Amino acid sequence: MTAQERFWLAGVMGQPVIHSRSPMIHGHWFAQYGLKGAYVPLAIPPERLEAALRALPALGFSGCNITLPHKVAAMAVMDEVDPRARRIGAINCVVVRPDGSLFGCNNDGFGYLESVRERFPDWRADAGPIVVLGAGGGARAVVAALADAGAPEIRLVNRNADRAVALAAEYGGPVRAVDWSRRAEILDDAAMLVNTTTQGMTGQPALDLALDRLPVAALVSDIVYIPLETPLLAAARARGNRTVNGLGMLINQARPAFQAWFGILPEVTAELRARLEASIG
Repeated sequence: MTAQERFWLAGVMGQPVIHSRSPMIHGHWFAQYGLKGAYVPLAIPPERLEAALRALPALGFSGCNITLPHKVAAMAVMDEVDPRARRIGAINCVVVRPDGSLFGCNNDGFGYLESVRERFPDWRADAGPIVVLGAGGGARAVVAALADAGAPEIRLVNRNADRAVALAAEYGGPVRAVDWSRRAEILDDAAMLVNTTTQGMTGQPALDLALDRLPVAALVSDIVYIPLETPLLAAARARGNRTVNGLGMLINQARPAFQAWFGILPEVTAELRARLEASIG
């Protein structure tokens, strides 16, 4: 049976998942590559997570994405976890192997780096100090990816200082925690600023950060994609900084998952991006 003759199944498991754009992304790729299949939202409460994951092989699923609030808890159900995901402390993708075992990995870091390189092919992680705001799951994936890409110094800033200190101690290397009160002054020589918090997301307050001391040559990135341009990105663009929104990370983290499940590494096309942007408004 060829890939085009089989009916493929995958989905996204979380709670809530009804607003996820992942079905749109994978549905687009099913059509683009002539595959018959479905990518479905799976609204699973925490108490049913293990049973739902263990049911994937019997139901014929090739795998699923994992989103909030299950990214950490799902690791304990896996038969094997990728070393990078173990380092991050969370998974966002489950692959059902031919023998029915479950393999967990995390593609968020890959998606983040690809989104920046897609927008600015000349970008280099080793161009100078990088300031990262936040110390949650998104920060863990982004910081690990930046460190592996050669960032010489990563300044981690979070309102809860203990979380930043703990993450910096865990990762070591170029990562160091900086007190929230110093968030403006440490922008002086930064080559890049990354927001991994939910501040600036629709329904959330804007990020409390003045950009006056940030070099105009610095790249400003936000992993939020609703709205497409957060107040941080709008302020950065107005003063001349290059900016990258979170939509590219969402799309690019889906690519290795699609490949693991269906054997095809999909392309990011202008048509797909336009469809997603239109759905966000």
